[in-house]
Amino acid sequence: MNYFKNLTLVIIALYTTCSFGQLTVDAEVRPRFEYRHGFKTLFPDNTDPAAFVSQRTRLNAGYTLENLEFYLSFQDVRVWGDVSQLNTADKNGLAVHQAWAKFNLDNKLALKVGRQEIIYDDSRIMGNVGWAQQARSHDAAVFKVKGESTKLDVGFAFNQDGEALTGTTLTTPKTYKAIQYAWFNKKWTDFSASFLFLNNGMQYIDTNDADNNETRYSQTVGTHLKYKKGKFALSSNLYYQFGKDVNDNSLSAYLLALDANYKASNTLNLIGGVELLSGNDDGAPANGDNNAFTPFYGTNHKFNGLMDYFYVGNHGNNVGLLDIYLKSKFKLNEKSSLLLALHNFSTAADYSEKNLGNELDIVYNYKIQKNVKLTAGYSHLFPGDGMEVLKGNTDGNTNNWGWVMLTINPTLFKSSND
Repeated sequence: MNYFKNLTLVIIALYTTCSFGQLTVDAEVRPRFEYRHGFKTLFPDNTDPAAFVSQRTRLNAGYTLENLEFYLSFQDVRVWGDVSQLNTADKNGLAVHQAWAKFNLDNKLALKVGRQEIIYDDSRIMGNVGWAQQARSHDAAVFKVKGESTKLDVGFAFNQDGEALTGTTLTTPKTYKAIQYAWFNKKWTDFSASFLFLNNGMQYIDTNDADNNETRYSQTVGTHLKYKKGKFALSSNLYYQFGKDVNDNSLSAYLLALDANYKASNTLNLIGGVELLSGNDDGAPANGDNNAFTPFYGTNHKFNGLMDYFYVGNHGNNVGLLDIYLKSKFKLNEKSSLLLALHNFSTAADYSEKNLGNELDIVYNYKIQKNVKLTAGYSHLFPGDGMEVLKGNTDGNTNNWGWVMLTINPTLFKSSND
């Protein structure tokens, strides 16, 4: 509750000075029901499916004053019923999702510093993972250079458990020790190209000898290309990884992707594509070499099927993936649309069984009113022999997943004074 009190004080303080700038306050309430019967992994025998409602609630405030921008986003993420009634404290509590300031150093150069979402291109390597209720943000400093048709971002982040008098070993799980990156984008009339370099440092901890604790760096370099002419559009991703993984294996891995989009009519888009992420033969690094590509901080739920069998907290340092897909987007009317997608999965590296199966995804969107949207989905996995070997499950059960989500995101207040 103190978070909301503090945010209220900040909003009041900003409102008293809104004659000098612009203040915007908006909110989001997003409950989602899910039925999981084989989500992320094959459904085993003698087990009941999962069903629950999760919810994300956000309150955001943004303020712009001449050459200064400030943004604050509080969020509460919960599962309905995860605390008892009349509880004195929440299970997770409120969290700061974003808290950053951006100021101009000159008419082309700005610095954005603080907790922030970092999103580039199609979110393959760096995205905000908006599907996840908690989403992703970084504590970072980003220099931004903007020209007429070019953009350049140079970012830095350095993570620690907290303040200390000695030592710099990071023990916080599931995060990086340090990153440095550069992203450059150039746009032409029908074509755009981006270049990304990411130096990713992961903390290695030697449980036997603390003197051997060190940060091990891998490098990701590559490009995102987009072309659009009339009804036809193409996009591609080309990335290569090298350096060391956290276990000191030599890393040599790649990602290749091509996506084609054709607007057949005002109500129909046809999409086809292929994505190849390299992997390790037999599913694990060997002889000090790791050939598995990792899309480190991307919105991985967006790719390779919605049932999250690949690269969503899983499938790391594994056999890689070849994903061939076809999609159709239908505009049903002014308020609703339908997406159909079919994926064929197989391993990228040698494996005893390369066929991982097929997945069908169906997503329906309906705009109830201006700030209220209903989204529903159903997915079905048809596992191949390779998936059963990979997951160690030959029970042969149905694997499906259904969900319904309501998104309410009104603007609560907006002031503008020129």
